[in-house]
Amino acid sequence: MPAAFYRHFESMEALGLVLIDESFRSLRDMLRGARAGKLDPNRVIESSVDILIEGVNERREHWRFIGRERSSGVSVLRYAIRTEIRLITSELAIDLARFPGLNTWSGEDLNILASLFVNSMIVIAEAIEDAHDQAALDEIKRIAVKQLRMIAVGVAGWRSTV
Repeated sequence: MPAAFYRHFESMEALGLVLIDESFRSLRDMLRGARAGKLDPNRVIESSVDILIEGVNERREHWRFIGRERSSGVSVLRYAIRTEIRLITSELAIDLARFPGLNTWSGEDLNILASLFVNSMIVIAEAIEDAHDQAALDEIKRIAVKQLRMIAVGVAGWRSTV
């Protein structure tokens, strides 16, 4: 087995980078598709959580690995994960700027808002990965939707300054 492994990957870090890239690329593609109009506009938050659940469930082992490496892994893997999170955050900030009311927000405020959403989704993904039955998953989804709605409600009261 080790001989076969090393024919494909020069190290465990190389394998880790591939897993990180595949997992985040898949999630970014799903989120891009959702923001491109595949979401029901009346259920944006619920649909986003559904997409996250689907993405984590499709690559459960990858997300378990990412959750572990994000805080305690090898520095090259932690850096790769942070880079992917920044990419998702910046893509979301660009998309948020297209929403009425957010198109006048400063770039900094859009990035902070995107970061709030993305960081919440990361915590939700970690909870999904730990869910062992449908009841636990349903409870995670219920709380996740509520949490993201609270962020969205706060948006209405924020006055961005450039």
